[in-house]
Amino acid sequence: MSAVTDRAKDFWDRISARERKLVVLAAIAVPITIAIWLGLAIKDGLANMELRNDKMRRALAVIDDLKARGPSTSPEDDIVKTMGPEPLSLDTYLDNAAKKAGFTLKGTTPRSPVTRNGFVTTSVSLQVDDIEIDKLKTFLQEVETMSKLVVITSLETSRDRRERTKLDAKLVVTTYSLEKTEAPGGGDGSAAPKKGG
Repeated sequence: MSAVTDRAKDFWDRISARERKLVVLAAIAVPITIAIWLGLAIKDGLANMELRNDKMRRALAVIDDLKARGPSTSPEDDIVKTMGPEPLSLDTYLDNAAKKAGFTLKGTTPRSPVTRNGFVTTSVSLQVDDIEIDKLKTFLQEVETMSKLVVITSLETSRDRRERTKLDAKLVVTTYSLEKTEAPGGGDGSAAPKKGG
């Protein structure tokens, strides 16, 4: 430590008065400049983070709203009128929704259909990874609004740790159809749903 001090003292003794002033000014100006630069960089970073957080909050609010609404609240009779014995092709339906949202769906996993009270519930599960929030929002809106017979029955989202502006989502999408029954005369037909259970 004393060697460094001796060298600094020797350097200070060797330079002229004008050079000493410049050294003092540099010693004052450099920390101030660095402090200002750091302050501006932090301010810009915080502003960008706040914009991203606002965008994330808006998208998550939409997702929470869709989850809270659950199945469509349209009158049952109107929905039953549009139902047939064949379920809607969920793969095609979801592919179209994904295209409108601006991405390609990697695939779905079908679940076993459930028959109850004259209706058949057909579901598929799917996972979307690293999707931008706006695209996921558009996709969910398309799935929920293109047909009254299709609803999102389960939705789990998690934020991507590498990309804070993207989400991973797991969904179960369900459609409904009338149960097929054998019509009088031996042919296939569809039964009217049983009222009241």
